[in-house]
Amino acid sequence: MLVRRNPGYTLFAMSLDALITLATLLMATSIRLSVAVGAEIGSEYALPLGVIVIITLIWCLVFFLLAVYDSRRNYRFVDEAQRVVTASLFALLAISGALYFSERMTSRLLVIYFFVLNVIALIGWRALARIVARLTHNLPHHRVIIIGANEFGQHTADALRDFAGDQVELIGFVDETNPLQLPLIGNIEAVEQIVREQGIDEVIVALPYSAYDHLHQIIPALHAYPVQIRVAPNYVNLALHRANVEEFGGLAFVNLRDPALTPGQRLLKRAFDLIACAALMPFALPMMGFIGLLIRLDSPGGVIYRQQRVGENGRLFTMYKFRSMIEGADHQRRFKSPDDPRVTRIGAFLRRTSLDEMPQLLNVLKGEMSLVGPRPEMPWLVEKYEPWQRKRFAVPQGMTGWWQVNGRSSRPMHQHTEDDLYYIQNYSLLLDVIILWKTLFAVISRKGAY
Repeated sequence: MLVRRNPGYTLFAMSLDALITLATLLMATSIRLSVAVGAEIGSEYALPLGVIVIITLIWCLVFFLLAVYDSRRNYRFVDEAQRVVTASLFALLAISGALYFSERMTSRLLVIYFFVLNVIALIGWRALARIVARLTHNLPHHRVIIIGANEFGQHTADALRDFAGDQVELIGFVDETNPLQLPLIGNIEAVEQIVREQGIDEVIVALPYSAYDHLHQIIPALHAYPVQIRVAPNYVNLALHRANVEEFGGLAFVNLRDPALTPGQRLLKRAFDLIACAALMPFALPMMGFIGLLIRLDSPGGVIYRQQRVGENGRLFTMYKFRSMIEGADHQRRFKSPDDPRVTRIGAFLRRTSLDEMPQLLNVLKGEMSLVGPRPEMPWLVEKYEPWQRKRFAVPQGMTGWWQVNGRSSRPMHQHTEDDLYYIQNYSLLLDVIILWKTLFAVISRKGAY
């Protein structure tokens, strides 16, 4: 979003990165030959000048391909630094492969020295450049107006401030009405005059569906001015999780049911589930057999309780649990409570220890559930959901989740969806590991379980 930095800065950044990469390669070679760490080596282990030049070119090419120099993605320093580190890791893999087929005698310590020095230097000059630009008031600066003094317009303004910070100056809002009392600077008919007199760099349209006819009035009037025009489509609120623009046959389509997890995240999550289940099964199967025996001795009825639940994207599946209630208890619809008379003696113990959930490992192996995710809900409850609550089905449903480790069953039901959406928005494999770790202590403490 917004205007890119000028090409001169991009060429300067690419040239400086190349010089730094070349310099840190030579510096790493000198350090490896002079510092007494690792096996003693001679100059024959140093990289030839031709190889150093090739490594520098590979490094710069990877940086270019991974959009390190795309200023639209690097408004915040943390984003730029993260992109530099990621590109450096990919470049390191590329040159490691190149060295394997050319200079196998290259010292591994030399490569490590180079990588550390280079990353520090590449991030360092960028940090210094930002400090100098801030002190000299030379940061890229864009004057923006938002057409739409409504809740969506206000949300757009907040997102702009969070994303671009002080590189954006929001001049105000333009609309016919102003129910939220936002800083209004004129109506839609005055847009052309506002852009001309205020020196606006960018116009963002954040109108509701009913006012989209105004686009035919706004856009042609602004074609004569050097101003960026962007439309923030209000219908993204209808998306299951997030909207994504796709091109097909020269036409742009907005996908309102774009998956919450990328293909890579989904593959990693599934692999983690399978590996964890495979590690748990040798211990879980004997315990499940013993629990099944106790259930049969405690009360008449089956061992495994099967119930239809709503899974990812609203698909129905059969979820397994150890039976913890008397036979036929599911015909009595009521929410869980500490003194539920339907719960058997062994069932009360299984619930307090969460052992009644163990058969769901089979659901995980079948791919119907994940170890971590929002809890699968009963269909009759899902029918009562508000549209925004259905977004919790954008990921695989799980045996445990964020709300379970932050209060478990003791929390009011209406708070669960907000926690589930937090998990979806902040998903990572590390978060799954943290939730599983916290689940262990939540089960041991038996807090909120019944």
